[in-house]
Amino acid sequence: MESRFPADKINLRLILVTGKTKEFIFSPSDSATDIAQHIFDNWPQEWAEEGVSKAEILRLIYQGRFLHGNVTLGALQLPLGRTTVMHLVPRENLPEPNSQDQRHKSKDRSSGCCSGSACSIL
Repeated sequence: MESRFPADKINLRLILVTGKTKEFIFSPSDSATDIAQHIFDNWPQEWAEEGVSKAEILRLIYQGRFLHGNVTLGALQLPLGRTTVMHLVPRENLPEPNSQDQRHKSKDRSSGCCSGSACSIL
């Protein structure tokens, strides 16, 4: 029954940490920042207990990754006229993509098993 929204729009089903959900309709050109602002401006009454002080701390998570503000729904190649599920969480700062700290942690993790000797992938 996906036909209840326009074929050129994307229906986002947003899930809060508490498990509450709400659906919103957006255009492919809408960015994560646009979406956060719209949700903040149209905060559902049933989410009153989860209210936030400003739109800037609302973060979208799609397929396990935080969406940075300028990413559009179209750039994610989400299907038009269909429902896509994302999580919505309050968070002041996002981790930097490919940050030095993350690369350092990855190196520490990956070198732990071999400790200087060559690894073989079978």
